[in-house]
Amino acid sequence: RIQVEHPVSEMVTGRDLVQEQLRIAGGEGLSVKQSDVVLTGHAIECRINAENTTRNFVPVPGTVTRWQPPEGEGIRLDSHIHEGAVIPPFYDSMIGKLIVHAEDRAKAIAKMADALDNFTVEGVPTTIPLHRTILASDAFQSNNFHTRWLEQDLFAAQAEAAE
Repeated sequence: RIQVEHPVSEMVTGRDLVQEQLRIAGGEGLSVKQSDVVLTGHAIECRINAENTTRNFVPVPGTVTRWQPPEGEGIRLDSHIHEGAVIPPFYDSMIGKLIVHAEDRAKAIAKMADALDNFTVEGVPTTIPLHRTILASDAFQSNNFHTRWLEQDLFAAQAEAAE
């Protein structure tokens, strides 16, 4: 099965993994050998969800009134959303996957920050502001975080600062 983060692998390898999966399902073999796969640069994916991050990531259905995604070299957006799209309450709240690719991690972080700054979604709250905060944090910039970092460090620091 393909993972939701497969675009990151596709960006750093230049290989279409879904196409490979379909080939295999159709009875064909892989079109490349492992030795043909070369990793280049660094890629980051941000899952853009219609959620309220200040209320424990509760999904927020509604209508997208403005949708202006970022564009440019090394920027990919996988989404079905458009202005006027309705986000129903019955399904996953993910409305897109924003993926960037750059020469190295620092440049990928900068490219993602710029892409998020140029991504406009109105009508429903999204995780875009949280992604901006994460990318700007010292812990993320220095690659010094863990799987509980968001709850234990980032949110705790924000709550403390608000007091």
